[in-house]
Order: sequence, then structure tokens, then C-alpha cells
Amino acid sequence: MKTFYPSPPPLRRNWSVLFCLLLAFHSLAVSANNPLLASPKTSVFKDDKSKAEITISGRVTDATTNEALAGCTVVLKGSQKGTTTDANGDYKIAVPDGNAVLVFGFIGFISQDVPVGNQTIINVSLKASASELAQVVVIGYGSASQKDMTGSVKSIKSADFNRGIINSPEQLLQGKVAGVNVTSTSGEPGGNQNITIRGPGGVRTGSTPLFVLDGIALDNSSTGGATNPLNFLNPQDIESIDVLKDASATAIYGSRGANGVILITTKKGKAGSSNFTLSSSYGISNLTRALPVFSADEYRQQVPAVGGVLEDFKGSTDWQKEITQTAKTQNHNVSFSGGANKLTYYGSVGVQSQEGILKGSKLDRYTGRLNVSQKFLDDRLTVDFNLNTTYTLNKRPPTEDLVGGAISTNPTIPAYDTDGTPFKYQAGTNPLITLALKKDIATINRTIANLSPSFKLTKDLVYKLNLGIDNSTGARDIEQLPSAVPLIDGRLESIYTTNRNILVENYFTYTLAKQDHNLTALLGHSYQKIFVQERRSSINKFPISPIDPIYNPGLGQELTLANNRPTGFATENELQSFFSRVSYHYKDKYLMTATVRADGSSKFGANNKYGVFPSLSAGWRISEEAFMKSGPFTDLKLRAGWGQTGNQEIPSKITQALFTSQVSASASYPLSPTGAYPAGTSYTRLANPDIQWEVSTQTDLGVDFALFKGGLSGSVDYFRKVSNNILLEVIPSDPVQPAGTFWTNVPNMTITNQGVEVDLNYRYASLSGFRFDVGGNITFIDNVVNNSPYTVIPSGNASGSGLTSATINGYINGQPIGTFFLKNFIGLDDKGISKFQDVDGDGIITDKDRLAVGSALPTKQFNFHTNFAYKGFDLSVNFNGVSGNKIYDNTANANFYKLRLSKGLNVTPEAIAMPNESINNSAPVSSRYLKNGAFLRLNNLSLGYNLSPKLIGMGKWIQGIRLSATGQNLFVITKYDGYDPEVNVTDRNINGISSYGIDYLSYPKAKTFVFGLNLTF
Repeated sequence: MKTFYPSPPPLRRNWSVLFCLLLAFHSLAVSANNPLLASPKTSVFKDDKSKAEITISGRVTDATTNEALAGCTVVLKGSQKGTTTDANGDYKIAVPDGNAVLVFGFIGFISQDVPVGNQTIINVSLKASASELAQVVVIGYGSASQKDMTGSVKSIKSADFNRGIINSPEQLLQGKVAGVNVTSTSGEPGGNQNITIRGPGGVRTGSTPLFVLDGIALDNSSTGGATNPLNFLNPQDIESIDVLKDASATAIYGSRGANGVILITTKKGKAGSSNFTLSSSYGISNLTRALPVFSADEYRQQVPAVGGVLEDFKGSTDWQKEITQTAKTQNHNVSFSGGANKLTYYGSVGVQSQEGILKGSKLDRYTGRLNVSQKFLDDRLTVDFNLNTTYTLNKRPPTEDLVGGAISTNPTIPAYDTDGTPFKYQAGTNPLITLALKKDIATINRTIANLSPSFKLTKDLVYKLNLGIDNSTGARDIEQLPSAVPLIDGRLESIYTTNRNILVENYFTYTLAKQDHNLTALLGHSYQKIFVQERRSSINKFPISPIDPIYNPGLGQELTLANNRPTGFATENELQSFFSRVSYHYKDKYLMTATVRADGSSKFGANNKYGVFPSLSAGWRISEEAFMKSGPFTDLKLRAGWGQTGNQEIPSKITQALFTSQVSASASYPLSPTGAYPAGTSYTRLANPDIQWEVSTQTDLGVDFALFKGGLSGSVDYFRKVSNNILLEVIPSDPVQPAGTFWTNVPNMTITNQGVEVDLNYRYASLSGFRFDVGGNITFIDNVVNNSPYTVIPSGNASGSGLTSATINGYINGQPIGTFFLKNFIGLDDKGISKFQDVDGDGIITDKDRLAVGSALPTKQFNFHTNFAYKGFDLSVNFNGVSGNKIYDNTANANFYKLRLSKGLNVTPEAIAMPNESINNSAPVSSRYLKNGAFLRLNNLSLGYNLSPKLIGMGKWIQGIRLSATGQNLFVITKYDGYDPEVNVTDRNINGISSYGIDYLSYPKAKTFVFGLNLTF
């Protein structure tokens, strides 16, 4: 007998080692006597009773409003000694003598150095930065001030992130950035987040931007059953997220920048301070709204009314309530950071356990992070090390089966029998039995680490090496337990995946600052190798027993190659790149940036291995001109940029020949040393060395501004992105080509996104201590497909009885991506049968009568937020929404029509909305089920209070106490009557061509309340 052992036990040993390492680093760094932390040029202050120290106290306030600044850092310059201000802005610190200098710093304010001298009380007023344009943003292989940027870049800091139950980075910035549409397509724990930047631009290549974590470009092609491959990252470890939107900003990433780039920077330690933070939260989630299917009493009335035969089981069951639950989420995090001149560190351990609102749904995540930076050789050599390791356990119920059963099952059937077990009946399956019999369990281990030493060759020239590895392994078990009622033999399918991403980068950065001239030049080389492997095996016919097949698959009784043939694949892709960027500023008001990157990819054929992606952008800071000095503008900048980026996100090996061997299924014949193939081998696809990069050319015109000392700030951008050389799998016209389909670049076909983004923010603060800011953004965007050689490229298809594989939407000339191509429903005839528009006038309704009747892509995206603060209290509110888009309600199409009600299946009132409709009327795919997808959502509301530890007598040990309450998805205003207007959780693609806006038995959204406590020591 074979025995299967799950993987968690060895993981626990790894966690203990990591935790010990974190504690060791913390102990090392906080020890003032440790000589490793002391700069040779600075002294380490010891507890020497022979030297009299001076105690300095005071208050730190906002220079404009006189409001106390809580959490401001106060550091003794040249040492690791420091403190932070309390809720009243007060601080106290001991210094060795009057020659000491205190450094006061706070996010969003200009730091100050204050000599102590003879003072014992030092009150400081910090001036706010002019505007958000003064922020430092990460731009890829470096950073720059926002005011010096010539490309379209938006930086979101951790203080502005969305709050609540957050599983992946996309949720942190939902609604925060103009032109960025984040769609939470599912209420499932860790569910996928669809994100597009300035619209989708490919057919088979998707629209997901490139994610870069601390300098490592991530590959998420296979993660062993993860619903969202970015779930490995603990949101509380993230310091900032920078979004690169136009080609002048993204061209530095060349072949992977066509869909935009999102740079994630994790938290680092700060010299001169030591912090230990504990945070815990508890969340409660419930179904936001159920589908309005008939209750038991309504069902008893409606079945006979439509001519059906009522089968009354005398019960009254709300099946949607039976399959859902009040889900609980716990999140606990420990972090510590600090350091001195030479060594800074940040470490964290996080645990999150989240139940889903569907029973049997759960996501457990355990994360650990260690970031260390050490300086050597008189600060000429800096070594940065980042390590993140994550273990996730994801349990998923059979969502489609469960939801489909709950909305269709006869509500007069009782949920449970008299003995407390799920009720069994012959006519169908109790959804609770389906829940008990089907399991989908995935475990994923992912470790990401990079080592980045940088060396100052001269005072102006720096060399940096970036060595990174991203390794994940996953195991997924999909199980159907055996059962007598209903009769099921049982099946277990196991999937094992490995994804290994290795990155080696070398680059030089040269900076020159001479009077009015500032120059920064970058030159580098990058090599990335990605290996993905998957293995699948299955076994059938398990006996009914208390032993779970997952833990003993050897109990299976059918292991034949006919039904259980092992399968798998392995791919290895390489990417070699050469890149350069030059930024030049003259008199801090005339700005120019030029970038070029050459990428070579193993995915492409021998004739087109390399692609070159240039960009050029310029800026004019008008506010620095003499004639603008007396005006209301604190900052005013015009920007213009042009550039090209590429897309290589296509299947591997498509340029290579493919063959099949007609040998015995039990035999395996490797390629012989001479290169000959075994007898019976034939080509199924010829090699195509001419396939080349899909290219996006983008133009951006923008203006950034700040008025009234930064009180009002914002930006306006016009963009136009044209994608060509579209990669597509087509049917060959060449009779010699042995393959049924082959890949090619479609000549002249383009996909264009163009639009306008507007971003505005206003801040106000009163002398009484009250302050608020309000802001928002709106994006107007048009998408169109042109010069396609096909009438329609099918994408989304339908599911459900009688609907399977029916095309719903596709790519059509002159229409946006995701256009619904349907027969137009125009009502009922005198027999109660559906009528459709006869487009070609031939008197017969066929597929030729289909019309473009709307798109799944929104034409407007809007988000707005407001924040209030008074003394220790703060309140933040975030709304987001879209309009101009349609949703195809495949759930209603497959489940809610009169014929099903007459056959004893439950429906909604929508099914009988037309009294004259015949029960024999079929429900084909048509515009009848196309609905308005616009919505406005209160996405996030958070109330917090910063309690002074002194008020409860704990000021000696605790620096800060924060209490918070957060609501997520509190309400949504929409005309859509499905579970939620954010849909497409199950991609209804056809042959891998991306689909949009199709709702079929989606995992319902939840309304969530989260209560949190943060302690800082």
C-alpha cells in the first residue's frame, strides 16, 4: 500500500529557522555596544554614568496649521539613538552634550537639523512639502523626484493604501490611480484581481502589467493552483507601489512593458531608530446580496402557474443561505526595524487565516520577510539583501456546482434529514452533499530572494549587481469522494508544479551635477531564465471508507492508461537584455529623458530573436520661470513623451516544429544521438522563425500642477497607445502546413487605446487641528480593433445546458475588445417564442444575423476618496466605479427561464417577467441577457483612533496605540441584478483568446467588517 504524506511538516522547521534569524538580527541591531553597528567616524553612546547627559524635550507641529505631528522621528545625528513623538506631538530624548544635533523628520514634510547648544526645550515646526510632486518615486533601476519626471508615473505610499482584508498588492491601489482599472472578480479568499493600465492591447497576450518586486521582475505563469499568484506577498510589508503608465516610463522594461509596469518596494529599516510593532485584526464577512430566487411559498405558487407539476417536499429552504456562512478572518503580524549608520534592517512574520463566505472555502497564509542593508569601505560599498518566504494553503469548494445547485434546487426540499445529515432524494443532488464530496486543496511554497551590492567606483559612478531568485513549488489535489447516493466512484487528480525564475543584472549609474546642469546616465545588462514544470496524475474508483484518498491514493482501484494517463510539460525561457537611460535637467526647469532597451527572447524564432524599444520624453517646469514666480502655482509642469514597448507573453515553443509519434502508448522513444526520430513520427506543426514581437507605440501629453502652496494639486494626461504586429493563432491557408493552426503576426491589424486621465487632490488644515483631504480621478478611454482580417475573432463562450461553446463576444473590426456579438432579441411572437432581428433580411435567423451590441470594457473609470482627521481620530472613505460597459449574464441565460421552472427547478422573477412567454421557448445566447455593467461602490471605509499610551499609563513601554474599524464593499449602486457587476472570475476564453465581462456562477462578493489593533514599542 502506498502512503501519501502532505508537505507542511518540513515547512515548520524552515519557519523556526527564519524566526530565529529575525530575532538575531533584531538583537544585533538594537545593541548599542555592538561595534559592528558603529561608524568609525561616529561614537556609540554608552550608559556611562561618568558623562552627564542632557535631556531634551519639546513638541513637533505642522508649521502651517500648528497641529501636533504624531509619529515624527527625532534622531540624534550620527548615531542610532532616536525616538518618535506621541499623539500630542511631544518627545523626550537624552543627548551627550550641547554639540549634539537633532534631526526631525516626517513623511510629507521637509526634515530639519537643529543644533542643541544650551537648549533643553526644543519645539520644532515642520513645513509641508510643496506638493505630491516633491515625492520620490521608483522608476526602474533607480528613483527620481516626482517634480523631475517626464513620464506618466504615480506613486502610492503605504499611508494611502486601502485598508481591510487585503490579499494582494492590486487591492491596495484599487481606485487610487487614474487609468488603472482593478477588478475584484471574485469574493473568494485570495481571488484573482484583473488589472489593466490604460486598457488591454493584445488578443492572446492578456493585459496584466509587469510586476517588479524590489528589483525582481516576477513571473506568475504557473503557481500550483493559486487563485492569484501575487497572494504570496504580505501587504503590511509594502512601503510603496509605483505605477509606470506610458511608454517613456515603461520602455526601460522593453519587451514586457506594453501593459504597463507596477513596481513594489518593501519596507526597509531606518538608521537611528528601533521599532517593534504588533498588529492584529479580526474580520467578519457575509454575503452582500443573494440572487432573488423564489422562496418555498412563492415556488409552490409559481410552478403550477406555468403548467408544471409541483413536487412539494414540505420544507422551506434558503439554499443560498445554506451554502454560505459568516466567514471569519484573523490577521496577525510582527515586525521590527531599525539600525545605525552602517546597518539597517526590517523583519516581519505574518499569519492570515481567512474563511470564505462559501462553506468549505479557506485561505491560510504564513509569510516571513527579512530586508538588510549593510555599508562597508567608508560607505563606498552597500550590500542590500531581501528575503521573502511564504506558505499558502488554499481550500476551494466546487463553486460552479455549489452556486448552480443553490439557485436551482427546489426550495421545498429540506436541507437536512431527521438525523442531521444532508437530505437525500432521487431527483437530484442536495448542494450540501456536493459540498461534502468535492475538494480542491492547493499548497504553495514560494521563496524570493535577491542580493544587490552596489559600489561607488568614483563619487559620480556607481556599479550595481542584482542577483535574484524566485522559486515556487505547488501541489494541488482535486478530489471527488466516492458515494452511494448519488452513485459516484470517486476520483483523485494530483498536480505538481515548479516555477523557478533566476535574474542576473549588472548596471552602471553615472550622475553629474554642475551648476545649472544635472545629468544621470544608466547602462546595463540583464539575463533572466524561467523554468516551469507541471506533472499530473490521476486515479479512479475509490472504495467508500473513512480514509481520505488525498492521503492514501493507493486505495484507488482503476489506474489504466486509457483513463488515467500521466501528463505534464516543462518549458524553459530565457530573456537577455541591454538597456540604457539618460536624464538631463537644465536649471531645474528643462527636462529630458531618453531610454532604449534591446531584448532577446527564446520565445521567438531565429530571424527575430531581438527587439529594440526606444522612448523619448521632455518636460518644462513653467513654475520655475521668472514670470511665474508671483502666480498661484507652486508647481506647473508640461510633459510630452513617445515610446515603444513590447509584449512577449505568448506560449513557449510556438516558433519551433511540433511532432507526434504514433507508437505504442506504453513505449517511449527519445531522440536518437543522430537526430533521427522513431518510426511513425510525423510533423503536426512546422517551424516558424519569422514570428516577432508584438509592439505598442504610445504617445503621452500631460500637465502636473500644484496651487496655493500645494493645497490643490493634480495632473491631466492625454494618451494614445497603438498595438500592432498582433500575435494570433490562425488556420493556415497553405495546404503544405500539416498543423490545423499556427502562430503568426497579423499584418496591419491594430488595437488602439486612447483617452484622457484627470487626477485632482485638495488638502485643508485648520488651526484647531482639523484637517481633511479630498481627491479623485476619472479616466475616459476608448478602445478599438482595426484591420483585422477576420469578421470576428471569438473570445468568450457560454456555459450551461444547451449553451456550451456558443460564442458571446470577440474581437471585431471597428469595435472595442470584448464586444458582444449576439443575435438581437426584439421580443416575443404571438406564440410566445423569442424573436430576433433579421439583419440580412433573408427571413431566416442564423449566425449571420449577429450584431455588435456593446462592449465589456468601460469607457469611464472613476474613483474618489476623502480623509478627515481631528486630533487622534481619522476617517477615510474610498469609492470606485465604472460606466459604459455591458455584462453578459450567463448565469441567468443558463438557469432562469420559464421551461426550467415548469420542470421543478427554481428561478428568479426574471424568468416569468414576460407573461405571454411559452414554456417551450428556448433561451439561446442573445442580447436578452446583456445587461448594464455600470456601478458605484463604497469600496472602503476606515475609522481609526491613535490612543496616547500615557493616558493609560503605558507611555514608558509603548510608543503608539492605534485602534481601527474598517468596512469593505459596504454598498454598490448598480442596475445589474447578478451577484456583483465585477465579473469574469472564470475566464470564458476560446482557445486562449482573452474574454471579458461574462458572469457565470461566480463566487459571490462579501461585505466585510474588520477590527484592528496596532501597538508600536
